[in-house]
Amino acid sequence: MRDFASKVVVITGGASGIGKALAKAFLAARARVVIADVEKAALDATCRELGGAGGEIAGVVVDVRDPASLAALAERVFTQHGACHVLINNAGVSVANLNVWETEPSDWQWVHGVNVLGVVHGIQAFVPRMLASGEEGCVVNTSSGDGGISPLAGQSVYASSKAAVSILTECLAAQLLAAGSKLRAAIFYPSGGLLRTGIWTTKRNRPAELARQQAVPAGSETTFEEFTAGMKQAGVELPVQDLDELARFTLEGILRGDFVIMIGREQMEAQLVERAKKLARGECPIGAGWH
Repeated sequence: MRDFASKVVVITGGASGIGKALAKAFLAARARVVIADVEKAALDATCRELGGAGGEIAGVVVDVRDPASLAALAERVFTQHGACHVLINNAGVSVANLNVWETEPSDWQWVHGVNVLGVVHGIQAFVPRMLASGEEGCVVNTSSGDGGISPLAGQSVYASSKAAVSILTECLAAQLLAAGSKLRAAIFYPSGGLLRTGIWTTKRNRPAELARQQAVPAGSETTFEEFTAGMKQAGVELPVQDLDELARFTLEGILRGDFVIMIGREQMEAQLVERAKKLARGECPIGAGWH
């Protein structure tokens, strides 16, 4: 893929945060963009804001946990545009920092339903149509360094979901290559510093039927502002990554044909080597002092 001019791009979780920044970047590259999100108000606001610059953008309310919802999105995209060249399975949620024994079944059902099954449903709905079109394209799945590279023990629910996305994408990439198709797959690791996104407050979208039965322990969840303020009080100044810059970097990675799209990905080698050494010695890579 040489450029994105007139290409059709579909982004789940596209109404805010990284998804919104990606939509903005694709529009600047003259792509036709469809953003999907579970939040209608945010979806409408983003379409008004980004469409005001003259680009072609549409918003569709989608719950990625529901395969029928994503199948309907794919049908709509191919009926209206005749193609999908870039699919970004970006929707994601998280829960509080909890010990595994403090989690509830609904924590896993919600997070893995969005983060893992949401990706699977996107692939199942779009990839057969993308393959049938015979056009080149790319499926980009949003993972996280917390899971895909170096999991945080306190984020067992979220980290395990993102580890699953990384392995799933490796399998998908190998399968597309083996099929001799013009499609490829890529893992996107949001990176470069702290990210001011809706992932800090995703409980706002947690379905009532998947609500926790018990309140989470005090201090187990925090907002972006609370976290950065706490770190500053502790004398730690953490860099914050500009989302527009991250989005532009991601588009460049897609055009380059990178499988791993990540700012500073060269640094992952040392982390993964140390992790592999510990595993080879029969040790747990996460130490007892993870708190």
